[in-house]
Amino acid sequence: MANITFSRKTFEKEIGKLDEKMQEKISMFGTPLETFDEETIEVEVFANRPDLLSYQGFKRCFLAFLGKKPGMKKYEINKPEKDYQVIIDSSTKDVRPYTSCAIIKGLKLDEEKIKEIIEIQEKLHLTMGRKRKKVAIGIYPLEKIKLPITLKALEPDYIKFIPLESEKEMSGLQILQKHPTGKEYSHLLSGKSKFPVFTDAENNILSMPPIINSQMTGKVTTETKDVFIECSGFDFKTLKKCLNILVLVFADMGGKIYQMELKGAPEKISPILESEKIKISLENTNKTLGTNIDEKKIKVFLENMGHNYNSKTKEVEIGPWRTDILHEVDLIEDVAIAYGYQNLAPEIPDISTTGKENPEEIIKRKIAEILTGLSLLEISNYHLTNKDYQFEKMGVPEKQEKEFVELENSKTEFNILRKDLSSFILRNLSENVDSEYPQKIFEIGTVFELKQSIQEKENLAIAITPGNFTEIKQIWMYLMKSLGIKTELNETEETTNHLIEGRVATITLDNKEIGILGEIHPKILKNWKIKMPVAILEVNLKEIFKKFI
Repeated sequence: MANITFSRKTFEKEIGKLDEKMQEKISMFGTPLETFDEETIEVEVFANRPDLLSYQGFKRCFLAFLGKKPGMKKYEINKPEKDYQVIIDSSTKDVRPYTSCAIIKGLKLDEEKIKEIIEIQEKLHLTMGRKRKKVAIGIYPLEKIKLPITLKALEPDYIKFIPLESEKEMSGLQILQKHPTGKEYSHLLSGKSKFPVFTDAENNILSMPPIINSQMTGKVTTETKDVFIECSGFDFKTLKKCLNILVLVFADMGGKIYQMELKGAPEKISPILESEKIKISLENTNKTLGTNIDEKKIKVFLENMGHNYNSKTKEVEIGPWRTDILHEVDLIEDVAIAYGYQNLAPEIPDISTTGKENPEEIIKRKIAEILTGLSLLEISNYHLTNKDYQFEKMGVPEKQEKEFVELENSKTEFNILRKDLSSFILRNLSENVDSEYPQKIFEIGTVFELKQSIQEKENLAIAITPGNFTEIKQIWMYLMKSLGIKTELNETEETTNHLIEGRVATITLDNKEIGILGEIHPKILKNWKIKMPVAILEVNLKEIFKKFI
């Protein structure tokens, strides 16, 4: 969430008087009114509506909500002129591989509008940009730039320019070490041998994203008429959406949007202000909201939320600035906002239910309490892992493992769902090799397997270091005795990838194998850079649950 502040005088001139009715309308729009006085109005904007993070964006959508300018606002977009190009060099692949760009011409800026531009830039950095990690934004006066523009990566010593709000030329490393903004965001380029830069046709550096602009080419003033805008990052789809929000703010300030050619990007032209169409069912809407809205009303409500509705095709046309509409249910939410949550009548359901805790959760809590009493520390890890942690470090060739779930388009190195808890527990131990010993930890969590479909299982894993077979066996036997369950340990000659042969046993319950315990093999300890011997067990809790449920 973020708060935006704008001029009360401008609001009342362009939208309407801030009386009690208008105050209520602002809150019912989904932007709670925080504070206001004679000079300013402050509202809260939730994370799903980054298009409202500027006065221009708020005005566009709120005027539709009030019924003064309903429907989807149309914008004219001009094709690229000569040299309106951005060349993305292959050297940026590992540091900042994508950019989406535009040019805005014919602006008439004043101090209030410049302040609004700076504020939405920073708000988008914090929200969509994840503090510039996902998206970094640059806005430049076009008259100081010689087109075309290049995005490339250079060694830090070869990067030299005067950063914004500075008087002295600095190298890339000096900016990260000495400039206040550079120090704040230096972690985003930590460990990189090359840093990304935007340069113009005369090789002047415009900026070093995601850190800072150049003082010479990166400062917009009231004299600026035309601007170049770029959004850089790792997810081109997010960059497109962020750019759409920005260019429409400038268009609402009176600017004209010009596209740019992108060489080396997933798309050749930017921006593309395409609307999206999603079907909406009147039956689903009324069923979800518990209302009796007819088609004429749903058309009015959707247009009051800035959409267009086609009664023949039952399709809703959504503006390119709306990044939060992904599904029909999102449109139904917009209908609810326009209808007014205060108008939804609560009803008591015609059924009687009694809430109670899931029995499995009770058992898991009991297990955790027993292990905590044995001085074990409970941990919790993410469900996502990667092939290195899951297979390579555990001594399992990936080609032998076929029943794992892999993400199609992961944006990080964590691209598979974990098959077990043991690999994560060893990772926890490897990250704490310099901490005090002994270390005794356990986790109760979900693991995933791919059969005909994705299957989820609840497992328990325990690890102690330094530890041996006898100690981990004693912990297990005490746990089972405390639960009143009898299991059998069967020493096995079968080798496993991560346990020492002869120091391993299977765990069975009612003649069903539910898990395994033993000592971690030295080669696996070496893979994880663990300095002490480790004893570990992992069991599936399904059969244990059956004893109580």
